[in-house]
Amino acid sequence: MTAPLDRAEPVRPGQGLDLDALARWLRAHPLEGVALEVPLEVLQFPRGYSNLTYLVRAGDAEVVLRRPPVGVAIASAHDMGREHRILSTLRGAWPKVPRTLGFEADASVLGAPFYVMERVPGVILRARTPVGLELGEATMRSLSEAMVDTLVEIHAVDLDAAGLGGLGRPEGYAERQVRGWSERYRKAQTDEVPEIEAVAAWLASNLPPFVSGTLVHNDFKYDNVVLSPALDAVRAVLDWEMATLGDPLMDLGCALGYWIQADDSPVLHAMRFGPTDLKGSLTRMQVVERYEARSGRAVTHLPFYMAFAVFKLAVVAQQLYQRFARGLTQEPRYAMMIEGVRGLGRAGARIIDTGRIDVLDLG
Repeated sequence: MTAPLDRAEPVRPGQGLDLDALARWLRAHPLEGVALEVPLEVLQFPRGYSNLTYLVRAGDAEVVLRRPPVGVAIASAHDMGREHRILSTLRGAWPKVPRTLGFEADASVLGAPFYVMERVPGVILRARTPVGLELGEATMRSLSEAMVDTLVEIHAVDLDAAGLGGLGRPEGYAERQVRGWSERYRKAQTDEVPEIEAVAAWLASNLPPFVSGTLVHNDFKYDNVVLSPALDAVRAVLDWEMATLGDPLMDLGCALGYWIQADDSPVLHAMRFGPTDLKGSLTRMQVVERYEARSGRAVTHLPFYMAFAVFKLAVVAQQLYQRFARGLTQEPRYAMMIEGVRGLGRAGARIIDTGRIDVLDLG
């Protein structure tokens, strides 16, 4: 079986690039090993809610360009220079990241800082399975196992060898994450959602003890992973904008927050980012068991990590909804985000009440 490669689509309205300015920049900053001549063709990769990702093509040559979203002023969440440095440094120690080709800090060139990297051709699985692709039980079993194993690899990166020892402070990571995301929620809040407030308070009062620090991706899910066309290997992990040094179990928890099962509530399925609900896929508890076996790391305080994961997703949904409420975007998908906030709030409350992560049927 060979799956169709990930495809870019026409650029969404209001998110275009100045092609003349980009061509001038490319002439002044030749890319190693890539000859991009005018005229340029620019397409956009679909679905992302965060940084914008473009395919820049000229003839047979193509690269990927990343820049912050339009109309967002959260500099720390969209630091192109930091993401570029992480990719450039990490690749020497762990090859499953794209090769970087250039960075521009001057926002006057394209309206925001940006960086350019190689395109890693492959398959990216999202919530909707590509037409004609059959993801059978055996395939889903091996894919879900490969996802867990890749996360284990990330957490096993030798930080000193990779030159990433100064990326962050692992001690106190959980407390800073809970405090930071709680503050983000308050700044973005538009509606009263009591469950979110209760989950935030519970998290602050139930912090797990610090055990160890590793590299953490912080947004590990299917649509940030490039698979081989045969669906038998992970070629690259994308979107390192939130990567840092921290608690690996927080990273596992965030991955579990995206791992929607077939028996979960419909409101959670509406926010699914990959085929985790298909037959053959590992369940969340099986993900935990494989992670423990492959990493040699005991997974304790699991309700905390899972509750934090859905809380963090709720905050992101709230930030996106605030953009819609303020008129910064008219995209219909943003208008529905407030329902996601409410559903994720109920999910967090259910995890806390039951101490379980295996089923999230919210009624």
